[in-house]
Amino acid sequence: MSEPAGRILLVDDDPAFTRVMARGFERRGFLTRRCGSAEEALAACAAFEPSHILLDLNMPGVSGLVILPRLLAAAPQASLVVLTGYSSIVTAVEATRAGATNYLCKPATIEEVLTAFGGGTDPAGTPIPSDPISVDRLEWEHIQRVLQEHEGNVSATARALGMHRRTLQRKLQKRPVRR
Repeated sequence: MSEPAGRILLVDDDPAFTRVMARGFERRGFLTRRCGSAEEALAACAAFEPSHILLDLNMPGVSGLVILPRLLAAAPQASLVVLTGYSSIVTAVEATRAGATNYLCKPATIEEVLTAFGGGTDPAGTPIPSDPISVDRLEWEHIQRVLQEHEGNVSATARALGMHRRTLQRKLQKRPVRR
């Protein structure tokens, strides 16, 4: 039996997504372990000893952003990539500061994830888009930054933005606008 390409811990609360990702990584020679919560991932880290961790940020219970440094402390040799459907510049910066190797937006292919880990086949990297960011996306980014400044307090964020709290809650429930 050949040596595995690595040991990857998949942390996401979507079981269908982790099943598909696990199958793709296993085809590429990785040993995989799936976790549906941040707490489960932390418990699995010591026994599994991952070389790679793919982490979702938006999960019930403890956020992936909160658990990120603890996962890296439990598996210091691991390379960690954040893959989230709720991306923003603020969370990308926070994740990178906390030790993430890279930050990707869903949907992403196995090859894109491997490239983010530094082991993909695309040496050119990700091209920088030439089209400007949309006004809706700028609004989403601004709301995320102000929310981060107020430590997730929706009422304080709404006051700082000069909008009604329920309006802000509706905006936060929507998926972020693509570029």
